[in-house]
Formats: sequence, C-alpha cells, structure tokens
Amino acid sequence: MKKAIIYARVSSTGDRQDTARQVEDLTRYAQANDIEIVKTFTEKASGRKKREDRPVLNECLLYCLANHIDVLLVSELSRLGRNAADVLNNVNICKESKVNIYFQKEQMSIFLPDGKPHPFLTMLVAVLGAMAEMEADNIRYRLQSGRDKYIRDGGKLGRKEGYRKPKENYERDYPTVFKELRKPRRESYDRIARLCGVSKKTVITCAELLGITRNQQQAADPLQSKNPDSQKTATEQ
Repeated sequence: MKKAIIYARVSSTGDRQDTARQVEDLTRYAQANDIEIVKTFTEKASGRKKREDRPVLNECLLYCLANHIDVLLVSELSRLGRNAADVLNNVNICKESKVNIYFQKEQMSIFLPDGKPHPFLTMLVAVLGAMAEMEADNIRYRLQSGRDKYIRDGGKLGRKEGYRKPKENYERDYPTVFKELRKPRRESYDRIARLCGVSKKTVITCAELLGITRNQQQAADPLQSKNPDSQKTATEQ
C-alpha cells in the first residue's frame, strides 16, 4: 500500500474558510485507491507567500522527503501557491526525490502510473500559475483601492513605532528552524537555512531569541567568525 500525506490550505486566517472539505475529498480519494494516509498538514496562509514564509508547507515537504512518502495529495494546484515559479520549485523538490504529487481538481500527477514524468505537467503549472497570478493581481488591485481610500479618509497604515515581532510569533512561523536549533548537535546556520527554506538572517534571529551566545553561534557556524556583519547581530552575554 502506498503511503501518502495530505496538504490542505486556505487563504483566510479567520473562520470564513477552513480546510475540512479539502481533507475530506482527499481522504475519500485515498480510500478509493487503497492509499494509506500517514499524516495531514493544514495551513491558513496566502498562496502568494513563498515556501520559506509558509511554515506548514515547508514542514510538509521536509516530512515527505525524510519519511519516503510515495505521494503528496493536494486538492488543486493553487494550494501549492499562486506564483508559477514557486509552484514549479515545489514540484521539482518532490520530483527530484521521487515523491509524487496528485492534484485532485486537475486529476494530474507528477509521475504517470509507469513511473515516467508527466509530459504536460510543466506546461500546465505555467498556464494555471499565470491564471492564478492574474486572479491575485485583481484581488490586489481591489485591496489597494480600499487602502488608498482609507488613507485619503485620514487612516494610518503600518506597525507602531518600535514594534518587533514577538518571540512566540517567530516560534509559530518558523517551527522547523527552532527544532533544528534546539538539537544538541546543530547543523551550520547555512545548512539549517537551506533545510528549512529560510534566509540565514532568519536563522540567526531565531538563535538570538533562544539566547544562543555569539561564541555558541560561531561554534555552530564557524564561517560567522569571518563575517563582521553577522557578529554584530549575535547576542552578547
């Protein structure tokens, strides 16, 4: 029996949308095709965000690669993203590791039943990605129009002066980074950044929030000692 992961996403962070329908539809598909659901990942995040800014998607892909999952089940292509380049990148990550992705709405997979790559998938991703970007552009235009009116009416945008994202928000947004940093034998910061799909600066900020000293950071990442700029960002104790 093939092992599968379900990934479901909605854009709204409120109660207006939920992932239940996607999960139910994909579960029925798996049952009908004798596929074992190993784990389900659900996320509320904009499809415009890149993978490194979507912690659940990032964790999902890492889990698939680390646990030799056969297929990732997704309700439709846009659940992986609304930018064609990002979607292709996510598809290629799975393709290179021989993890299949099944898109239920499009009824298409990365690999055909005989194991060969689907010849039309790249073209479909590009076309659907372009259509999704057009839809997102229309939404962005309407939102910008609303913001402009709000400002004309005297409203103010942006964070309050002196604001810094709370530690709990970093732990919520970058759980895999914190997991790697808490390991007794940490990887280098460059490798953690690559594994987790984030920037090295994000890894350093998370390390600072954990109270890791400059010396500890340099021990985990010797290259930092050669970079004066990165030393300035480390926590002094």
